[in-house]
Amino acid sequence: MDKKITIESIEREAAVMRRHVIEMGYAAGGRGAHFGPALSSIEIVASLFFKVMNHNPLEPTMTERDRFIQSKGHACLSYYAALVETGYITKDQMYTFKGDGSFLSGHPSRNMRYGIEISSGSLGNGFAIAGGMAKAAKIKKEKHKVYCLVGDGECNEGIIWEAAMNGAKSKLDNLIAIVDRNGVQLAGKTKDIMDVDLEALWKAVGWEVLIVKEGNDTASILKALEKMKNSQSGKPHVIIANTTKGKGVSFMEDSISWHARPLNKEDYEQAVSELENA
Repeated sequence: MDKKITIESIEREAAVMRRHVIEMGYAAGGRGAHFGPALSSIEIVASLFFKVMNHNPLEPTMTERDRFIQSKGHACLSYYAALVETGYITKDQMYTFKGDGSFLSGHPSRNMRYGIEISSGSLGNGFAIAGGMAKAAKIKKEKHKVYCLVGDGECNEGIIWEAAMNGAKSKLDNLIAIVDRNGVQLAGKTKDIMDVDLEALWKAVGWEVLIVKEGNDTASILKALEKMKNSQSGKPHVIIANTTKGKGVSFMEDSISWHARPLNKEDYEQAVSELENA
């Protein structure tokens, strides 16, 4: 993307993306949506699509494009919002989210025409696929990067660590994982369900690790992404970003109940009001 993009312009895009998340989720009606994990990852996804990654909506299959893999597929609304704002999909298409016949399903379904690299949703599988893509790029001597968004609850999955060990063994320094550590998963707080030291685990399997204390601060997440993008450590890289579940909407923030559910008219209006006045 345009190298002249500033932190302020990314923040403006992130604000628009948050509104898109609410609009799409509301359009889904009784089918509901995963609001919490989408809103927590907005700054991460916005920084990737508007500054860090090499991609072109006019050439969605170009060989040299960087790959974005959303392993935490339930948070697809942040992904779709970025695809709207970068021009892969239209606003009219956006409002078909979860509708009959729509290509915008509740988890990403591979559609290269619209910038969706893989089908994901089975937790951990997207990360393993990202590792395979990075390894293929090494074999073919291609220079692009692979960026993979992972959930902190998703890190309970064994496949994450199998793939991580393989990535270290294969020296996949073209692979950058970002853990959206918002502290809440489907059934409760992550610390109550599986209280582990993620930093120690990633280091133990041979990855370069960077902690971002404020993962919803654009400047902080962008600095971390650029540092890992340019790292010469020879290792695969992981950024553990501390974020807020449901960031930007007061009644959704840090809430288990807003991990996934329908949005009624009253809540929709309050969410829109808060975002417009932020």
